[in-house]
Amino acid sequence: MAEARPFRVIDTGIRPCREQIAFDQALIEGHKAGTTPDTLRFLAFPPSVLVGRHQAISQELNLPACREAGVGIGRRITGGGALYLDEGQFGWELVFHKSTLGGASLGDLAREICEAAADGLSTLGIAARYRPRNDIEVDGRKISGTGGFFDGDTIFYQGTILVAMDGAKMAGLLNIPAAKLAKHGQKDAAKRIVTLTELFDGAPPAPGDVKAALLEGFARRLGIAPAWGEITEAEERAAQESHDAEIGLDEFVYGIDDPARAADVVSAGHTGPGGTITAHLRLEGPRQDRIREVLFTGDFFVAPPRIVPDLEAALRGVALDEVDGAVNGFFEAAGAALMSAAATDFTSALRAAAAQRG
Repeated sequence: MAEARPFRVIDTGIRPCREQIAFDQALIEGHKAGTTPDTLRFLAFPPSVLVGRHQAISQELNLPACREAGVGIGRRITGGGALYLDEGQFGWELVFHKSTLGGASLGDLAREICEAAADGLSTLGIAARYRPRNDIEVDGRKISGTGGFFDGDTIFYQGTILVAMDGAKMAGLLNIPAAKLAKHGQKDAAKRIVTLTELFDGAPPAPGDVKAALLEGFARRLGIAPAWGEITEAEERAAQESHDAEIGLDEFVYGIDDPARAADVVSAGHTGPGGTITAHLRLEGPRQDRIREVLFTGDFFVAPPRIVPDLEAALRGVALDEVDGAVNGFFEAAGAALMSAAATDFTSALRAAAAQRG
């Protein structure tokens, strides 16, 4: 039997949402540089809303309601959908070398990590199960959403645990499309989720017990040896620098807003098994048959996230009848890890948008 690989365990407690996300970036950069070991972090948030890395913020959040409620507003460095978080939930995340768990594909790693988390939660006395592509559920209702990506040889994967939730507040702050709820057989966003408070009739296990159960599941199913450790001064400094230079800035948070609003933009979406991709196109040429600019938004996961701006840049000037070869060639050359979306999903979104031109 292989020796269990050590994982440092840390807890950054409750911090403003943009600071927590900046700490994500610091851990990733530190791990890539060899100064941060394989790490499992717990974290929590004051009342906050977060959009996924590729989402158009005005489409996903009720921004006037968010501002009136005084909640934090941030953008994650992972893909996926919008979230409401507060002290009633906590996050867990792993930063590790791809060789630690055998170098599997991102989709296979997601399954292994989610099954380990579900196994740990089940020791509390609930029937937690992994549901592809990235949820952990109890009786068909989500108790943990997850997501992650590769960045070189470093893997970053995160999830949340719903201990308590104000479902009405969440529904008022997030714009959750009816189609997304219908996919899960639900009409009400609050009924799509379940909390430990509900499962334990108002008396959920203590947060420390839930974290211990998760650590047990990760150790048993992933073959790792988690041990509590310390946050370094270098990590705190790097997190602050990332916050001040990018992640804490409104330019980063609101940079993808509502591209479909511009008069010369045609937009359309494609929904596949891995989520929705919307292409926003500006076209050029006498027949409007060449891409001037394109922006992709949605709740999809690709690795690393910066691959999407690179794809958008690579498609500038490409004729519409050449997009299949251009998109496929780009992903083959880039070596991207498409956890939930395939190259054909991007071309389908492009073609749907192009079909909207006059």
